[in-house]
Amino acid sequence: MIVLELALYFAALSLVAFGGMPAVMPEMQRFVVEVKGWTTPAEFTQLFAVAQAAPGPNVLIVSLIGWKVGGLAGALVGLVAVCGPAAAIAWWVTELWERFKESPWRAAIQKAIAPLVVGLILSGGYVLATPHAIPEWRMWLIAGAAAAIHVVTPRLNPLWLLAGGAALGAILLS
Repeated sequence: MIVLELALYFAALSLVAFGGMPAVMPEMQRFVVEVKGWTTPAEFTQLFAVAQAAPGPNVLIVSLIGWKVGGLAGALVGLVAVCGPAAAIAWWVTELWERFKESPWRAAIQKAIAPLVVGLILSGGYVLATPHAIPEWRMWLIAGAAAAIHVVTPRLNPLWLLAGGAALGAILLS
């Protein structure tokens, strides 16, 4: 029963995940930690960190939460639930998007979606930097430093920022 609930939730979440999983991270954290109690705030942050550090798509967070909640079945069901509906809609929208590539409303939609995605991703960063509802200055310092370095040196490979954040986190958070 818990795996079915997980599947329904992730399927619904996938339909509003503009910008990928980081965009819906605040809602996922609220549901998984606060509503269901499937993880603690610290465990959720750790699962997110593992998902981001692993190679491949950032949707890995769903499999990790599914694994924690329902073992292998939970991981597989969560992954299919989050990828299936979004893939079906993306397939349909891609064809529609190409058909109207010269339309002025397409450009308007693209301009409107960009700030929405940025806002959603920033809200995800806020949730992850405040895992206990109390701002954690060390996490904010790491996030701010990474953002500042990325703005100043946009050609720097983000993996260096990830490695630097991990090293700084190991020093400041241990």
